Amino acid sequence: MTRDKPHAGDDLIELDAAVDRVRALRTEWLPSLETERVSLDGVAGRTLAEPIRAPVDVPAQSHATMDGFAFDATDEYPLTVVDDPVYPEDEPPALESGTAIRIATGAPLPRSANAVLKREEATVDDGRLTGTPIEPGQYVYQRGSNVSEGERLFEAGERLGAKDALLLGDLDIDDVAVRERTSVGLLATGTEIHEGRHRDLDSPMLAGLVRSWGHEATYEGSVPDENDRVESRIDELAREYDVVVTTGGTSVGDKDYVIRTLAELGDVLFHRVRLRPGKPIAVARLPDHDAVAIAVPGKPVGAYLVTALVARPFFTGDASLPTVSARMARDVGIATPGFTYAIPVTLADGTAMPLGHADSALPIYEETFDPSVLSSSTRASRADGFVLTTEAVAADETVAVVPSPVLER
Repeated sequence: MTRDKPHAGDDLIELDAAVDRVRALRTEWLPSLETERVSLDGVAGRTLAEPIRAPVDVPAQSHATMDGFAFDATDEYPLTVVDDPVYPEDEPPALESGTAIRIATGAPLPRSANAVLKREEATVDDGRLTGTPIEPGQYVYQRGSNVSEGERLFEAGERLGAKDALLLGDLDIDDVAVRERTSVGLLATGTEIHEGRHRDLDSPMLAGLVRSWGHEATYEGSVPDENDRVESRIDELAREYDVVVTTGGTSVGDKDYVIRTLAELGDVLFHRVRLRPGKPIAVARLPDHDAVAIAVPGKPVGAYLVTALVARPFFTGDASLPTVSARMARDVGIATPGFTYAIPVTLADGTAMPLGHADSALPIYEETFDPSVLSSSTRASRADGFVLTTEAVAADETVAVVPSPVLER
């Protein structure tokens, strides 16, 4: 199959547009994965195969949230205290008008009761209860107030966390249908890596990212910068894995064969994003293989950032980037408008020091941000987070910092 090769510069897109395309690809591609059922202790990091509606009201009965007396708050004091106390394990008795019953925290209310008088505010004299005025609903966890039967709570394609086991368990759901974990084959390209002259720094990092996002990663070695071997190896891996992630060979030089290969094997959704460092990333759909390919640039810090910012939404479905506020310690200028810059920073006492600035532990630039050098400077991986900006940042300016751990979950 012969396809038109992409032209340099004709698909340089905004970061947000790249994320949108990746998420759309995920929505289209997810149904091709097999499903399996997992118990609640295994839901963390898994992707739902179908939506979930509440099969019951939660709670199924109204419960007391305080120790005290349950009764109909529209009745007037004094009330007659009846029968034995109600505990969480009990089935409550019927309660007639004008009566009250002792009740423990967590115990179900009698059907005609609608409020609880706290024990400390109650007085019982010769079996007759008086106390402070209360309104219906006081100290009551109402039936269905947490979840209503039939309510849609989870969507297909949603990635679950450990906390979701709480709600699922409360719904009496013991297991859920999820998509199988995505299998990812990692391939490094580059003669210098294949011949052992340079160490492959990217593949272990990428494997860690994929696993942190809940999927399976396998390192499949390297290939030299030879067109036939690059194409043959990607073709082989695309038949074996759901996703192929390559490193290197993503620019437009004579030996950058990866993008040409992806264009031959499938459809390149985009090649190059307006992000620095990390610009030359490509994502392709390989329909003849039922696979997806993600081609990542070889410079390690750029590879990390662009994978975490662009590929993460494909694997997790989540493009959100929670931030913390900090004060920028130094002026940081930008050389080329029209890009999103990911400025690595260290954080201390609410101050963000741009890692790479001459005054930081990694002196690379004086004031104007230098993504090309920084992209190769592995010490930048020690950053506590990243400031995403399209404009220069001034010293003392309040900035939004994306903490590094956000990118790895």
